[in-house]
Amino acid sequence: MMTKEELVKKISDMEWKMFQDVPNIGGKAACQEDKRTFEIMRQSQSTSWSMEMLESYLDDLTLAEQNGKNLLTEKYARMMESTSPAEFARIRHTLPPLSPAAATLIDDIMKIILQWEDELLKKYPHILGTGRPIHRSGDTPFETSLETYLRSELATYSLKTLERYYENILRQNSEGDNAAAVTLEYTVKQYGYKSLEEAEAVLRNRVK
Repeated sequence: MMTKEELVKKISDMEWKMFQDVPNIGGKAACQEDKRTFEIMRQSQSTSWSMEMLESYLDDLTLAEQNGKNLLTEKYARMMESTSPAEFARIRHTLPPLSPAAATLIDDIMKIILQWEDELLKKYPHILGTGRPIHRSGDTPFETSLETYLRSELATYSLKTLERYYENILRQNSEGDNAAAVTLEYTVKQYGYKSLEEAEAVLRNRVK
C-alpha cells in the first residue's frame, strides 16, 4: 500500500503525462513545459484529500489511461463552456454526459469550496489577487476562474471519486477546517514562504 505522499506523487506524475498530450493551437503552451509549477499546483490541491479520495482518483486516472482517455484534455474542453461558448458548442458532442447524481455532487462540492475561497480572499487578498478570479463571472476567453476550472475537473471524476471528495470536504467543513487554506499554504511554502501570513505581508508590501 502506498503512503499518502506516494499517492500524491503518483497522481501528479500521471496527470503530467496526460498534460503533455493536451492539444493546443500553435503547439505546446508555455505551462506544458513547466513541470515544477505543474507539480506544485497539482500536489497542493491533493494534499488535503483523504486516502480514500486519493486512491479513488488514482483508479480514475489508471482506468482512463488503460482506455486511451485523457482526463486533462476533457477538463480543458469543458472549461470552454464558460470561456469560449461558441467553440464549446462545436465539441460538446465529444464529451461524456454528466449523470444527474454527478451533477448534484459537483454543485454541492462547489458550494463549500467557493465559500472557503471567499473566506480566504477576505483574509489574504494579496495572495488571492495573484491567482485566478474565484467566480465564473470572472471568466473571459483569456482567463478561467477557479469555479470554472474546478467544475470542469470534477466533471471528469467518477461518481465514486466525487462521493469520496464530498465526504472528505463535509468532514473538513464540520470540523471547522478550510481545505482551500491547506492547499494555499502548501503552495506558498513551495515558493519559500514560511506561512500564509508571511506571504500576504510580502505581497502587500510590494503593492505599497
